[in-house]
Amino acid sequence: MKNTIGLLLVMVFLTSCNEKNKQETTSIKKDIEGTWRLISAETTEKDSTFSTFNPKTKMIKIINDSHFAFFNHDLNNGKKADALFFGGGGKYTLKDSTYTENLEYFNNRDWENNKFEFTVKIKNDTLIQKGVEKIEKLGIDRIIIEKYVREK
Repeated sequence: MKNTIGLLLVMVFLTSCNEKNKQETTSIKKDIEGTWRLISAETTEKDSTFSTFNPKTKMIKIINDSHFAFFNHDLNNGKKADALFFGGGGKYTLKDSTYTENLEYFNNRDWENNKFEFTVKIKNDTLIQKGVEKIEKLGIDRIIIEKYVREK
């Protein structure tokens, strides 16, 4: 009898933990969907950390239930010497706080067909993603931290 009660308690505990994890995963999946504007970016290569955020541009990331896309352009409507536009996107996966982008489309085609894994946190209206960008054939191996705010 004691063993049966103990077993029932363990089963209830494990079921409630599994349900909590399922709810948290569903919650972050729902919370990550939307349009986000980049507000800061930092890169670490070898021993150097530096800001890569450019206040003369606007970058947004759009995430739906299966895909992501990002677009970055200058604030001069492409009319000055510093004209800039780039964009990319593809499918993503999200498991707990591990967000993996499968870059299928990008204006720099050498970046296509690469996976980039990030840890994501969402706090209020802010999305923080941290991970490694590594493309051996291009000699890219760096850690990036990007902060986005949810667009209204």
